[in-house]
Amino acid sequence: MRSLAPSMPQYQIRIFHPQLGVQSRRIEAPDRQSLAGLAGVAPQHLLEVEELSGGAERPKRGGRGKRFPLQLFSQELAVLLDAGIALLEALTTLREKEANPAVRAALDGVIEAVQQGRPLSAAMQAQPQAFDELVCAIVAANERTGQLSAALAQHARYLAWVESLRSRLIAACVYPAMLLLVGGAVILFLLLFVLPRFAGILDGLGNELPWASRALISFGQTAGSQPLLVLGGLALMLGSGLALWRHAGLRQRLQASLWTLPGLGPRLRVLALARLYRSMGMLLGSGVPVLAALRIVEGVVALPWRAAVAAAAEQVAQGGRFSDALEDQGLATPVARRMVRVGERSGELPAMLERAAAFHDEEAVRLTELLTRAINPALMLVMGVLIGGIIVLMYLPIFQLVEQVQ
Repeated sequence: MRSLAPSMPQYQIRIFHPQLGVQSRRIEAPDRQSLAGLAGVAPQHLLEVEELSGGAERPKRGGRGKRFPLQLFSQELAVLLDAGIALLEALTTLREKEANPAVRAALDGVIEAVQQGRPLSAAMQAQPQAFDELVCAIVAANERTGQLSAALAQHARYLAWVESLRSRLIAACVYPAMLLLVGGAVILFLLLFVLPRFAGILDGLGNELPWASRALISFGQTAGSQPLLVLGGLALMLGSGLALWRHAGLRQRLQASLWTLPGLGPRLRVLALARLYRSMGMLLGSGVPVLAALRIVEGVVALPWRAAVAAAAEQVAQGGRFSDALEDQGLATPVARRMVRVGERSGELPAMLERAAAFHDEEAVRLTELLTRAINPALMLVMGVLIGGIIVLMYLPIFQLVEQVQ
C-alpha cells in the first residue's frame, strides 16, 4: 500500500479485485477520486468508502432506508436505457418524476457524480442509504459491457420475487397475529377488569378453594388495588421483549431455533437457500466471479447461513470447487447439488442456479399451507384453553359457594 503524507485524509475502502475478490483496505489519499488508482482497481470496482479522518464520516453500507424504491428504480432505468435514452438523461427523468425528498436527494447525488465523469456504480456506492452492495456489484460488472439494462431488469425481477415471497409470508401470518392480539386483549380484560370484581366476593371462601383459583384471586386483588403496577409490569415485559428482539445475536439464535422445528424448519431453510441461489445466479450471470459473489451475498442471506457462506467463500478461495463448497457447508439441497455440478461442467452455472431457485419456490406455497392448516388451529386451541381456563377458575368458586348455600 502506498504511503502518503500524514495530513491526508484516511479512508477504509472495500474493493473488488478480479482475481482476489472483495477486499478491505485502509488507505490515505488526497481525495475520493484518487482512491481507485491508489488501490490499483478500476473506479467501478470501488465498492465502499468510509472516511476515517479529515472529513465527516460516511454512513456505513447496510443502512438503506425503506423509502427508496430500489425495485422500481431498477425497472424504470432498464426501460429507459432499452429505449435508447442516455444514462444521464434517464437518471434526470427519474429524478424529475419523483416526489419523495429522500429519493430525490439520493438521485441528485447519483446525477452529480455521473456528471463529474464517475461511473454509475461508483455514484451509487456513494449513496449507501439507497443502493446496497448487491446492485452496485451488478452495475459495476455490466456498465462497460453494454448489458446494463438487462442486468437492471434482472435485478428488478429478483427484488420483485423477494417482495412477493415476503408478502406471501406476511399474509400467512396476519391471521395468527390477529388471533394473538384479540386473545391477549380478552385475557387482559378478564384479568384486569373482571377478575378484581370477583376477588372481593370470593375472598371469604379461603382455603376451601382450589390452589389455582386462590392464585387467580390473589392476582385479581393485586390488580384491583394497584392496576398501574400490573400495567407497568406488562409494559416492562413488552419493552424487554422488543429490546431483546433488536439484539442481532439473539435474533439469529431465535431464527436458528425456528429452523429446527419439525415441518416449519425445513421449509424455512429451503426458502433461504432459494434466495441464495437466485442471488448467486444473478451475480454470476452479470460476470462477477464466484468468490466475489459469495462474499457479496454473505450480507444478503439469512443470518443462520452467513457463517456457512463465509466458510464456502474461504473454501473457494483456497481452490475448492463451488459445488463442493456448497455441499460441505450444508448449502446445497440434493436437487441444487446436481444442478450446480451440471452447470459447472456445461458452463451454464448461472442458469442452473436460477433453475434450482425456481424449483424450490414451491416451498413458499407449502409453508403458507402449513401456517394455515397447522399453526392457526394450534393457536386457536391454545388461546381457547387459556381463556376457558381463566373463566372456569373464576366460576368454580361460585359453584362451590352455591353448593354450600344449598
